[in-house]
Amino acid sequence: MSYDYDDQNIFAKILRGEIPNDTVLETEHSLAFRDIQPHAPVHVLVIPKGAYVSFDHFAAEADPVEIVDFTRALGRICQTENVCPVDGHEGYRLLSNAGPAANQEVPHMHMHLVGGHSLGAILPRGG
Repeated sequence: MSYDYDDQNIFAKILRGEIPNDTVLETEHSLAFRDIQPHAPVHVLVIPKGAYVSFDHFAAEADPVEIVDFTRALGRICQTENVCPVDGHEGYRLLSNAGPAANQEVPHMHMHLVGGHSLGAILPRGG
């Protein structure tokens, strides 16, 4: 399978320092920053620094070190944003859109970490 990465997407520009962001965490392989149009009190975008279009692309082609770094970055952010249910908080949701049917707006793999209040059902029921 071939993935075409657009290096002019907004997240690529953020990674290059061309567009500012409100950084929450930066590691060797990942960057996390606050969403500029949050849908919850906690809404952080976590992106790999590599040129990956979607989660399936990332899972198929990223180096294991990148995958571990990304996963641990998500875990650290859950803790620093006080959304971990194990710590007595209400919890969080992780969401990654891939492709037009899922309404992916930026063609760079990213995970939305949302929380800070009750989020309700993830999708409406029915067909």
